[in-house]
Amino acid sequence: MRALAQPPTVPRRSTGPNAERCRHAQPAEPTEPTAPAEPAVSGDAAGTGATGGTGGTGGTGGTGEVRFDGVSHAYGERPVLHTIDLRLTEHRIGVVGGNGSGKSTLARMINGLVTPDSGRVLVNGLDVAKHGAAVRRQVGFVFTDPDSQIVMPTVAEDVAFSLRRSTLSKAEVQQRVDNALRQFGLAGHADHPTHLLSGGQKQLLALAAMLVRDPQTLVCDEPTTLLDLRNTRMVNALLRELPVQLILVTHQLDLLTDMDRVLVVHEGRIAADGPPEPTLARYHELVLGS
Repeated sequence: MRALAQPPTVPRRSTGPNAERCRHAQPAEPTEPTAPAEPAVSGDAAGTGATGGTGGTGGTGGTGEVRFDGVSHAYGERPVLHTIDLRLTEHRIGVVGGNGSGKSTLARMINGLVTPDSGRVLVNGLDVAKHGAAVRRQVGFVFTDPDSQIVMPTVAEDVAFSLRRSTLSKAEVQQRVDNALRQFGLAGHADHPTHLLSGGQKQLLALAAMLVRDPQTLVCDEPTTLLDLRNTRMVNALLRELPVQLILVTHQLDLLTDMDRVLVVHEGRIAADGPPEPTLARYHELVLGS
C-alpha cells in the first residue's frame, strides 16, 4: 500500500528582533541600502501612534508634517540626493521619477530606513535620525513586495503583531485587529496562512498591519508594481479613501492624477513640484524629451 503524502509543514516565522526589522525594512537593495534599526526612545519623544486612537484603522491619524532641510545622501561614491528642501503637509502626495532617480531613498528617509549624510528629516518636529523609533510609531511604510514585511504565519496574527508593544488590553487589540481585517476585506481570512494569500491580499494585509497602528502618515513605495490590473485597482481604491496623510511613490502615472501634490525626482533633485497635470507634464519632458 502506498503511504499517503503528508502536507508540507509551514514554519512559524520569527517574532524576535529580526522580525521587528522585517516589519519595518525589506532586504537592502544593491543601489539603496537601508539603515539599521534604531533603539526605542521614551518620554514625550515616543509619541502615541501605537497606542492612541479609537480602534479604527488610520481613522485618527490626521495629516502630518514632513520636512527635508538641506538633505543630501550618497551610497559610497555615488550621490543619490542633492540638497533637498521640502515641507510636506498635504493629504495625498505623489512621488515619481526614473529608476535610480533617488525617489525611494527620499521615501525611506521619512521613517528612518535611510538617514541622510547631511541635513535633517523631521516628522512632526521629530528628527528622524535621533528619534527613529518614535517616528516609526507615526509613519507606516509599505514596500513593493509585501512578503518582505509579513512576519507571522496567519493573517490575524500578522496584524496583531503590529500592536505587540502597545498598552492596549487583549480585548482592545482583538477589536482593532477585527476592525482592520473587516476594513481591508480580510475578515474571512483571519486564520488563513499568510503564504497562501494572493498577491493583492498580501498587499492588503501589509496595509492593514501598518494602519492598525493609527499612523499619521503612510508611505507606500511602489505598492502596486507586482500586482495585476484587478488588484492594482483594488489597492488604489483603498488608498484613495484613507484619512491619513499618504505619500505614494509610483511609476503608474494614472494613480497620481487626483493627488493634492506631485513631486518629480530627477537625478537626485526635485525637478518639479506642484499640481498633478503640469508636474506630470514636466516629468514626461524629462524622461521622454517631449
